[in-house]
Amino acid sequence: MPKQIRFNAFDMNCVAHQASGMWRHPDDRSSEYTDLAYWTSLAQLLERGGFDGIFIADVLGTYDVYGGSNEAAIRNGAQVPVNDPVLLVSAMAAVTEHLGFGITAGTAYEHPYPFARRMSTLDHLTKGRVGWNVVTGYLPSAARNMGHEDQLQHDDRYDVADEYLEVLYKLWEGSWEDDAVVRDRESGIFTDPDKVHEIGHRGTHFTVPGIHLSEPSIQRSPVIYQAGASPRGIRFAASNAEAIFVASSTKAGLAATVGRIRDALEAAGRDRYAAKIYTLLTIITDETSEKAHAKHADYLRYASEEGALVFMSGWMGIDLSRYDPDEPIGNVESNAIQSAVANFQEANDDGGEFRVRDIARMGAIGGLGPRIVGSPTEIADVLQEWVEETDVDGFNLAYAITPGTFEDVVEHIVPELRRRGVYPEEYTPGSLRHKLSGRGDRLPEEHPGSRHRVTPRSAAG
Repeated sequence: MPKQIRFNAFDMNCVAHQASGMWRHPDDRSSEYTDLAYWTSLAQLLERGGFDGIFIADVLGTYDVYGGSNEAAIRNGAQVPVNDPVLLVSAMAAVTEHLGFGITAGTAYEHPYPFARRMSTLDHLTKGRVGWNVVTGYLPSAARNMGHEDQLQHDDRYDVADEYLEVLYKLWEGSWEDDAVVRDRESGIFTDPDKVHEIGHRGTHFTVPGIHLSEPSIQRSPVIYQAGASPRGIRFAASNAEAIFVASSTKAGLAATVGRIRDALEAAGRDRYAAKIYTLLTIITDETSEKAHAKHADYLRYASEEGALVFMSGWMGIDLSRYDPDEPIGNVESNAIQSAVANFQEANDDGGEFRVRDIARMGAIGGLGPRIVGSPTEIADVLQEWVEETDVDGFNLAYAITPGTFEDVVEHIVPELRRRGVYPEEYTPGSLRHKLSGRGDRLPEEHPGSRHRVTPRSAAG
């Protein structure tokens, strides 16, 4: 049987998420991001297309590395203005039955105690369809606005994240026994106090002595997403992640990254395929190849290369305005997203070096991921080729215009993939975790979070 291909939608509660400038296109509706009806209709569209979920990115600062200020980001609408992703989910869940929701939230600037309650609340309201994309932060502007001079060093941020997740696992998995809530009307006992436990956490970064405020939800711990592909990020993902997002501009680079992640999963005592791996991609398609390429040419008329360099500078931690457009990226160090730098230090498909000009053109639509243009059969061929040659599980689809890009994928690509037998015909019943792994609603035994599960008092003697 050929390997099944999976799709996620990649979006953000802002204008022109990965395609700065495309908000100007007459068919783009990203400027309606403040209208709840936009999000509910998008969720219904993605569910019709059998998408695993919608992955909602977020930042808590502005992109101000390019040119040493945030003026270009503000001018281009480059992820500013940006609204909170969490508040979208309940409404989208209310109009869907199966679609999952991956919510981005950082470990640097919010205490884990209130965050634990927020995610449990959403897991209840969505009937177990919530995931959390764990990010450690990379924008210096976010650090400054939270009262810090700068963000911590790259690897130190992951040290904080390790303890952050330890606190959350204790709250989600270890505070309430499964049968703590009894709802006994005759006795007047809603919850048995003997079955609710303080976690008593005192660590380097956090002190949380008490109980979790929420009763157990379907998944208890949300599905853990992670997008770090640096060596430290991969180690973190190998211990925690159940879905991993990567980005690579070449098949060779993607295959190497996927291989490193699968090796790391095994080294962490988990199965090589314990986490689904999705790679960033933008698809531009239509009924015929000619129509698809004409659509692509039309889109390029609106794309902003300056906006792309604003994003790239922020992601790479390098002010690209200081470079000549024809200068290679070269060997630079980053305190931001290290994999973003490494992505463009690899040779391109022609064997040459990526220049600043190249990444401005590439990133103007689709960000750090490649974009493919063609008919449904051409696109399906490429998708199958990438899956077979790189061992990736699926694609995290960015848009050129929204919802038009997603509509094209649902109308043209999904039917072609289903015709070939490489795309799910229907959803697996159950929680998001079960849909992804087929192993039930709760964290599997080999996951480190399961070590914090509470032992029932009766079983403990």
